[in-house]
Amino acid sequence: MGSVGVFSESAPLPPPDENLDFAAVSAKYKEEREKRLRVEGLNQYHSDRWSKPISRPPIEETVDYLIVGAGFSGMILAVRLIQAGITNIKIVDKSGDFGGTWYWNRYPGAACDIEAYIYMPLLEETNYIPTEKYARGAELFAHSQRIGRTFGLYEKTLFQTEVTQLDWNENTKKWDVFTERGDKLHAQFITTAGGLLHKMKFPGVPGIETFKGHSFHTSRWDFDYTGGDINGNLHKLADKRVAVIGTGATAIQVVPQVGRWAKHLHVFQRTPSSVDVRLDGPTDPGWAKTLTKGWQQHRMDNFNNLVAGAYVTEDLVADGWTNVLAEIAVNAKMVEEIEAAPDPIAVANIIQKKMQAANFKKMDQIRKRVDAIVRNPKTAEALKPWYNYMCKRPGFHNDYLPTFNQPNVTLVDTEGRGIDRITEKGIVFNGIEHELDCIIYATGFEYVSNDYSQRLQLSIRGRNGIGLEDYWKDGPRTLHGFYTRNLPNHFIMSITQSALAPNFQHLLNEQAKHIAFVVAEAKKQGATTVEASQAAEDEWVKTIIRLGKLKEDFLRECTPSYYNDEGQISEKTLKTGRYGLGAPHFFNLLANWRAKGTMAGLELDGKPLRLRELKRCFL
Repeated sequence: MGSVGVFSESAPLPPPDENLDFAAVSAKYKEEREKRLRVEGLNQYHSDRWSKPISRPPIEETVDYLIVGAGFSGMILAVRLIQAGITNIKIVDKSGDFGGTWYWNRYPGAACDIEAYIYMPLLEETNYIPTEKYARGAELFAHSQRIGRTFGLYEKTLFQTEVTQLDWNENTKKWDVFTERGDKLHAQFITTAGGLLHKMKFPGVPGIETFKGHSFHTSRWDFDYTGGDINGNLHKLADKRVAVIGTGATAIQVVPQVGRWAKHLHVFQRTPSSVDVRLDGPTDPGWAKTLTKGWQQHRMDNFNNLVAGAYVTEDLVADGWTNVLAEIAVNAKMVEEIEAAPDPIAVANIIQKKMQAANFKKMDQIRKRVDAIVRNPKTAEALKPWYNYMCKRPGFHNDYLPTFNQPNVTLVDTEGRGIDRITEKGIVFNGIEHELDCIIYATGFEYVSNDYSQRLQLSIRGRNGIGLEDYWKDGPRTLHGFYTRNLPNHFIMSITQSALAPNFQHLLNEQAKHIAFVVAEAKKQGATTVEASQAAEDEWVKTIIRLGKLKEDFLRECTPSYYNDEGQISEKTLKTGRYGLGAPHFFNLLANWRAKGTMAGLELDGKPLRLRELKRCFL
């Protein structure tokens, strides 16, 4: 363990142990999971410095479509609506510009961890090619502004404005929209596109408000205190003792930057991430010239199909995601074996065991990589992830693990328990107080597991004053993840009861195309309202629960995280989940639904659903 100088951070992973004891590894996974279970579950967490404040009088305006959120989801939807002929649009966002996540997250080292050529939306439409395979934060924010300029979205957007209330008006058949600035907007259709990385999350530990040093969340980085910018040069930390709480996707990017500049850095870890090689590099201009019309959609589809286990003839992206998930997932050959077998269940069980074996071996490689890079054996052991791949979002970075070889960096492994408390002077764990000048919270965001209205920080009241929060008190209820009964003309963009794809922008694009189709079709038919039928909503919820059970055992065995409601699996957890057959199947379901042209499962102007069409919602 802890060997020195035998491994390059960007070199291929060491081979797995061919004699790996799978039973022993499973036992270790269970042991590490048990350490991290907390009786509080999600309750262990508590929930614009980038632009100058603006002053304006309240406005009252009526529009065809209002979008809450100016991140990639809201922007992609606005573009698809415009392309569908719906141009009287208003976008409202509390930030000072477009970008959402990439407006707020300007921490040093910020970058996408999905290939930029498929992650950055609307590249063809804006005639832009990213400068490198994994674009940095500044380029991602600049691209958001480019989309805004290209499609005239600035003229349609109210920035530094927070929506507080959405009320359905049965008399006007429109939504009344209220903001904290006193605006009153009226819209026939609305979409809440608040995004997943929206509301900051802090650890629910005693004393968090008593710390007398400096502190901030990574999404509100304080460069006045640290010095430097999104590219680094945090020179003001040279005499500071700094803590980073968290070792997830954000911390993987932040820790190398802070460790490079701080007098001393303490990294407080509850559960280590799996950290693989980041196959980065600048864009080849020659390759860019070969791209033809439709290249981005084709590349997105290729990636999505490959990581979901569908059969593809080539790997266009060829990175850590495709290398790993294609090996672990069910592939076309496996499916053929199941369908041709006399006893399909027996063959499926054998294939499941093969998939698990591949998973074990991949995680063994990840742990061997830690040994080959991190010199201190105790630190290396603490940084090893003991759980199945995809129990936590995997990381890809070439500087994170070597940072722990620096003499000014200390890993404080809380052995799955988390920190004990925060004091005036610093952080206490296991009876030891670590005195600090600054605490940086890399603790993430209130994710899909939390109440939707609470996360968006607004009230949504539909027909007869029915509140979304009350209607969803036992778990979300939707059709296809978009529509909720008694909330006419309201469309949701999220992963709840929808699909989950590693490339989230692909999902947003498919959702935006679908919403634009539904609204354009409703207008074509002269309909005033669009709403999910009760029967269709009931059937979709049953579908989500039934398919969710396919992964219930996998989630239950995972280490606690936002992926599995911190280990507390329930029917509500399953309702909050995703379409269990995967993103490619979900996208095909939506495409087939549109092709039928029947608007199955929806009521236009309250017309009852034709029951014979109901089954077409769930192909």
